[in-house]
Amino acid sequence: MAIQFTKMSGSGNDFIIIDNRVPVMDNRKKVDFVKRVCDRKMSVGADGVIFVENSDKADIKWDFYNDDGSSAEMCGNGGRCIARYAVEKGITSDELTLETVAGIIAAKVSGASVRVKLTAPENLKQDIVAELNGAQYTIDSLNTGVPHAIIYSDNVENVNVKEVGNGIRFHDVFAPSGTNVNFVEKIGDHDLKIRTYERGVEDETLACGTGTVASALLSSYKNLVKPPVKVETRGGEILKVDFDPANGSDVYLEGLTRIGFEGTLGEY
Repeated sequence: MAIQFTKMSGSGNDFIIIDNRVPVMDNRKKVDFVKRVCDRKMSVGADGVIFVENSDKADIKWDFYNDDGSSAEMCGNGGRCIARYAVEKGITSDELTLETVAGIIAAKVSGASVRVKLTAPENLKQDIVAELNGAQYTIDSLNTGVPHAIIYSDNVENVNVKEVGNGIRFHDVFAPSGTNVNFVEKIGDHDLKIRTYERGVEDETLACGTGTVASALLSSYKNLVKPPVKVETRGGEILKVDFDPANGSDVYLEGLTRIGFEGTLGEY
């Protein structure tokens, strides 16, 4: 069965989006399907696949998978992309709600720019000490829909993101579920630079929305920055994070989205 898809990118995070409101993919086949179509040499290639589903709690529901077939509770950049997709396809108005595993998020679409209000952050932990390959790392962590560990750096360009990120992602202190890992550099009172190792992708990605939010919040808790915070991603784009500085609530993520192309998956 041929399947129609849209390829989108949110600040370098790229996704294959499929309208599954009238089912075109059986749930039992999704994991294997995702692994195959996310392969950049053999198929479309992407960081993940988002299936648009019907919801009785919000305007739409999503079913999100990383490129290794693992399910993710939340993805900030994916949320921005699917919100624009829903508007472009006439599924919803430009103000909508999305049902995710992490909870209901709200979005406002203004052309290519999308602003999403994320679920409230939780599980704050500061000054975690982890040893890795003879080095000691001091880490803050926060769940912004998915778990994120933050390591502060004087220069993120000098960090071996894949090696250190992989080691922290699977470290015992974050067992059994593991964590995403972000390396954060302060640029100014309202500016950060970030590099992210993503769980599920198991590599550095060009951007991570929930990681950007976690980095901004945790940096503010350390009095390094004040909202609104502009975060430069590895892909070079700027994501804006705004929140209530008193308690870190009412968290918003804003940035550009791109529609790359649309197509038909014939063999998968």
